Amino acid sequence: MPNFHGSFVGKVSSQAMTTVTDVSNHDLSLVQISGPQTVSDPLWKDAIVSYYGMADLVSGNGTQTGYFVNQHPDGDTDHGTFHAKITTAANGVTLEGTWEHTGGTGKFAKLTGKGTYKGVMTSPTEVKTDWKGAYHLG
Repeated sequence: MPNFHGSFVGKVSSQAMTTVTDVSNHDLSLVQISGPQTVSDPLWKDAIVSYYGMADLVSGNGTQTGYFVNQHPDGDTDHGTFHAKITTAANGVTLEGTWEHTGGTGKFAKLTGKGTYKGVMTSPTEVKTDWKGAYHLG
């Protein structure tokens, strides 16, 4: 399984939030974020990632789960899931978690793989994420 790593800066393209009234400061949010990947592996050169996440936060801390899709310049896609812990502190909001490839189209049709990531919200509508992992094309 080849190892690879990368990063992306993504911008929020859609966001919805609601407050749950069970405990103080309990919020649920849905977000769509997308941006260009910078990747060590040429198979992901110029791919654009879009991710769709649901966060469950109490006072800014909690979890996020969701799905991602990488759109490659040749039209192929790869996709997967992610799970993260979100932490809000005086120095900002961070995300830390795991991701897993679950397939794709074209050369990525039998793709499997997994890894870890760390992200930081650089503004209320932008996130910078660094990730690493390994994959197998099947």
